[in-house]
Amino acid sequence: MNDAPGPDAERALLSCLHSPRWARLLAGHRPYPDTASLLAAADEAAYDLSPEEIAEALASEPLPSLPEDTYSAAHTALNAAHAAYEAKFGHVFVLCLDGVPEDEVLDRVLEDIRSRLANDPEEEHTVTRDQLRLLARERLTDTLGGARDRATGPRDAAPGK
Repeated sequence: MNDAPGPDAERALLSCLHSPRWARLLAGHRPYPDTASLLAAADEAAYDLSPEEIAEALASEPLPSLPEDTYSAAHTALNAAHAAYEAKFGHVFVLCLDGVPEDEVLDRVLEDIRSRLANDPEEEHTVTRDQLRLLARERLTDTLGGARDRATGPRDAAPGK
């Protein structure tokens, strides 16, 4: 990512979090000395997202996916929970599932969405912002991991090196 032309870096960053300002900030502060510095900058930029920028990012977020063998009653329950969440908060439910074993995904999603339905809008805005930040961090780490896998340098090299 350090070596990519600006527009290419911004495109890659937008695939992690659909916020043009977030992507421009990160791309504009390159080069980063290491992955930890990039991730710290990504976190800081995510904390500064305005409500409008969060809404824009949420509009591009897919719903959390379930394992393919999930039974239909679970899909029905999840669809109802998503509909209730969107009716209350006006945007899709987002949840970072990094590190959650596949056999626990359904339970985690249902538990979190039901729990978060009890939040007031301001509290949920804070939780949503943090979940977007965690999703962006996970996707950025995955993107860098793919770049590292193609590189010949050590795993702790600067992003894109």
